[in-house]
Amino acid sequence: MRKFLIAALLAGSAATPALAQEAAPFTGPHIEALAGYDLLGAGNDDLDDGTDGFLYGVNAGYDFQLGGVIAGVEGEYTDSTTKARANDILAVNDSAELRSGRDLYVGGRLGFAAGPSTMIYAKGGYTNAKFGFDYRNGTTAADLDLKADGYRVGAGVEQKFNVFGPSGFVKAEYRYSNYGKLEISNANQSLETDFDRHQALVGVGVRF
Repeated sequence: MRKFLIAALLAGSAATPALAQEAAPFTGPHIEALAGYDLLGAGNDDLDDGTDGFLYGVNAGYDFQLGGVIAGVEGEYTDSTTKARANDILAVNDSAELRSGRDLYVGGRLGFAAGPSTMIYAKGGYTNAKFGFDYRNGTTAADLDLKADGYRVGAGVEQKFNVFGPSGFVKAEYRYSNYGKLEISNANQSLETDFDRHQALVGVGVRF
């Protein structure tokens, strides 16, 4: 009888995490790979030549589920092939190129369970992006590394998917980032433009 009770207790304790995960399938740490579309936007048409590219990176975070509500924190590292080119912006025959670099993000998200395997969420937080900027006008050349601080908001849907076992998932997400104003100037004139980006991506990950 004693052996039977011990075996039952051990079996019950082993089943508890699985039962808890079934009751709250969006709880716990997660890591995922990201890929998608990146579009640099500007408030001036002079900087809108060739401004889209390919986004790639990784995301990691932790979610807490209470009933149908999910809250979480996350951090992200991405890079992009996006470049923005322009000519004749400050003088005739000048040229400029803005190259997108690494992007660091930290923030939170809030969602709800639309079903036992589906979560819909909104997100927001801080982003710090790095850019390379080259300017040429025949007599002057400038090669700069720029860092921009901004905010990001977005929304998406996450679906449990047995891609890496029962804890795998896929997601689709749109987000908007704003970095304020970018100013380009020479001795005679300057160009100031709002600087932002739109991104649409998919993620494939696993929850532990």
